[in-house]
Amino acid sequence: MKTTSNQKNSLKHVLFGSLIGTTIEFFDFYIYANAAVLVFPQLFFPSSNPTMATLESLATFSIAFLSRPLGSAFFGHYGDKIGRKFTLVAALLTMGISTVTIGFLPSYESIGFAAPLLLMLCRFGQGVGLGGEWGGAVLLAIENAPPNKRAWYGMFPQLGAPIGLLLSGGTFLLLTDSMSNQDFMDYGWRIPFIASSLLVVVGFYIRTKITETPSFENSKKEKEEVEVPFLTIVKSYKNQLIFGTLAAITTFLVFYLMTVFTLSWATSDLGIVKRDGLLIQLFSVLFFALFIPVSAVVADKIGRRKMLIAATATIGIFGFFFSYFLTEGNITLVTIFACIGMSLMGFTYGPLGTFLSELFPTNVRYSGASLTFNLAGILGAAFAPLIAIWLASTYSVSYVGLYLVTAALISLISFLVISKDEHKF
Repeated sequence: MKTTSNQKNSLKHVLFGSLIGTTIEFFDFYIYANAAVLVFPQLFFPSSNPTMATLESLATFSIAFLSRPLGSAFFGHYGDKIGRKFTLVAALLTMGISTVTIGFLPSYESIGFAAPLLLMLCRFGQGVGLGGEWGGAVLLAIENAPPNKRAWYGMFPQLGAPIGLLLSGGTFLLLTDSMSNQDFMDYGWRIPFIASSLLVVVGFYIRTKITETPSFENSKKEKEEVEVPFLTIVKSYKNQLIFGTLAAITTFLVFYLMTVFTLSWATSDLGIVKRDGLLIQLFSVLFFALFIPVSAVVADKIGRRKMLIAATATIGIFGFFFSYFLTEGNITLVTIFACIGMSLMGFTYGPLGTFLSELFPTNVRYSGASLTFNLAGILGAAFAPLIAIWLASTYSVSYVGLYLVTAALISLISFLVISKDEHKF
């Protein structure tokens, strides 16, 4: 008698398999974010104007968000056609190879304009890999979950974001504390990029031990496969794709305002030293990690949509207080600001993967959830640090808060008008 997938996949393998992959992917993604603020402006974008160098560096940061939907479409296609397992392994390797390569890139001083071009190519690869990774990891969890615990299972891959951020920020902090600034700029910054190869090997091993989800196997048995999942989504699920994307933009925006923008603004304009900026960020991430499971429990009780509407409305209110916390170099106020923002991020991020996945049926779920999530990344995060720094420098920090308020209003409206159709798992 044939053994089904949920008999083969133990709870431990499902949850750890979804968590380890997103942890690795987000670790890779965030070490770039830290380096884009602390290292790349000096090594890859030399300029007489430090602000311009930072803006150029952050522009390369946005490349990964532009390439993520390509990864969603490509890996989502094969994830819906041939299975979640193979696609997850391929996405992990794409991300891992791109990240490790960054650790070996020569600087602008060595090869001139080829250096930032190679950096941008690697960043593009990171985006493609993460675009395929996130959706598959969420589906691995929720397609093995009982109906009354989907948000709880779905929050495990979401926990990869704060864990990856803690690992990346902690690694940079350890390196800057243990070596001189000259050594760090010469070779120290390369260590986390190259060391990520060890994490990729672990993730690869675990992912190869996991079998297909019951939902995917049932869909194959019932011959529900579509020829081109992307075209089916555009044709039959436009409401879910458009409003799901808009609903998720606030989640992306608040995160990158709390991390990249806050770290850059605090260290360059508020006079807070880089080490303290990293410590504030790492401390605030603990609140992010804490409120992800809290939000999942609440979402399973009251519903994912209600939970996300409440979190988004609170984020909009939070946007009005930016000028109070970020107009002077008061390290206590900046820390409180980061902790509040990251707590709200946990509330909105925890149930988001489950909510987006429930918008689509099994035969296009990988493509649909991934595209929706990563298109929201373009609108909510690709240029968020650039826009925020420009608003703060040109006008004031309060305008950055209004930027967040505007996004929250768009997301709230989208949650209200999005299709409420339920799809089987």
